[in-house]
Amino acid sequence: MSIVAKKHLPYGLLAISGLIAASDQVVKWLVQQSMAYGESIPVTPFFNWVHVWNTGAAFSLFADGGGWQRYFLIAIAVVVSIVLIRLILQCRRRGEAIAYSLILGGAMGNLIDRIFRGYVVDSFDVYWQSWHWPAFNLADIAIVLGALLFVYASFSREQSGMNAEPGESG
Repeated sequence: MSIVAKKHLPYGLLAISGLIAASDQVVKWLVQQSMAYGESIPVTPFFNWVHVWNTGAAFSLFADGGGWQRYFLIAIAVVVSIVLIRLILQCRRRGEAIAYSLILGGAMGNLIDRIFRGYVVDSFDVYWQSWHWPAFNLADIAIVLGALLFVYASFSREQSGMNAEPGESG
């Protein structure tokens, strides 16, 4: 990879984060415009398109907090986003930087919801018979994919014995 490409890679990844957040917001807007709250549309025998809100964190953790959780989760998302931006700008390993970018895009998508709506809009409902996974959204998918990529990148570097930064010897 050329020096110019390496120099611009972090900005491209930040643009991808923005694209993920924007795409997430478009899907949430479409859901809110086309479906009543609580509505569920069967798509396949294991997937429904739904319109639900989550005032809490993952798996509706803190959802019954009475309102304090909104500001707490906003603060956490802002701090995490700042840390992720710094990691993207400083990261020398492409796989990890891409993972950070995915996580950042998802965090920003849900952060926008919390700030402007007071809750996160979820629209994907995966289920088997009567068991339903908690509803989720595009931002959540990006966060999970980013986390999985980060774990993969960490293990693949460890397995190959590449613990040193590129260009370092020792």
